[in-house]
Amino acid sequence: CRRPRAPVRRAGCMSAVAPLPFAPAAVVFDMDGLMLDSERAITDCMVRAAEETGHALPPSLWLELIGSAEDACRERLAGLLGAGPADALLARADALYETVVDAGVPHRPGIVPLLDWLERHALPRAVATSTRRPLALRKLRRAGLLERFHAVCTSSDVARPKPAPDVYLLAARRLGVAPARCLVLEDSPTGVRAALAAGMLPVQVPDLLAPDEEVRALGHRIVASLDEVRGLLEAVVAERRGDGACARD
Repeated sequence: CRRPRAPVRRAGCMSAVAPLPFAPAAVVFDMDGLMLDSERAITDCMVRAAEETGHALPPSLWLELIGSAEDACRERLAGLLGAGPADALLARADALYETVVDAGVPHRPGIVPLLDWLERHALPRAVATSTRRPLALRKLRRAGLLERFHAVCTSSDVARPKPAPDVYLLAARRLGVAPARCLVLEDSPTGVRAALAAGMLPVQVPDLLAPDEEVRALGHRIVASLDEVRGLLEAVVAERRGDGACARD
């Protein structure tokens, strides 16, 4: 479960972003809300399932669950509704969401150009998601993105979900890259905390949840779009080459 509808503030309201401190040796991607525009679809399914099962839940609840693993969502809902009603709500939401997945979840803007750029520069890429493995693979395949990654790490593969660092550390191991050399792209505060705990460099691209002061105090980079991420990478690669210009090749 995850996510509601208030959009985050976009480029004109974002602070200037510091350059990346190094050229990363690998890039690790969150999935929902970062690569796939799934947060709105998941929220719609959750809201509809709550209505169909007779539960009036506050919109703020879905914001609280952004970036949470399935078990954490179930625990939160069970605390509000009881275990049986929570399971029934989630089962209905899952059934509704199956239809969305089968149709292919739309891409977030900028993901394909960013992946194209990373491929041209031969940078290893992995997915690190709180989604269970079967669903994660299905969503990526349907979206035409699965073959663009060298590794896919999910909540099924680790003992502790985000904000624990486990899934990010697993991604680094599978890529054969030290965590300190990995750039992480995330949309949620939960994922940012996981990346920081893993000793990686996170850049947040918020989707439905605008970062508050507590999140900004983490000190990581926050940008408005994946196109801005590509700009940061182009700049650091250009600086490493010593040509002083953005390498938009």
